[in-house]
Amino acid sequence: MYTLMAIGGGLATLVVLLLLTRLIWGAAAVAKAALVFIPIWAVIAAIYVGLGVTQYGYSVAQEWPMFVLDFGVPALVALLLWRWLRPAAPVAA
Repeated sequence: MYTLMAIGGGLATLVVLLLLTRLIWGAAAVAKAALVFIPIWAVIAAIYVGLGVTQYGYSVAQEWPMFVLDFGVPALVALLLWRWLRPAAPVAA
């Protein structure tokens, strides 16, 4: 259940970041914001796993698969959005 909440939180964070980027800097910056999200989310997911280890008594081996899911799903969505939203490369004539 906590993993689903973490993934949902990551996706919600991504959406908020993309919407704020579009409002502040315009549509051209949205693709770059998707890439900027990835390291930000890595830090947040690592903190979440660190809390699981230090506060709740889980081992790193138990938390590692959760980190992969908690970080990986939103990061994969961000990469796919970046690929979809990035400007097309100019065609050489």
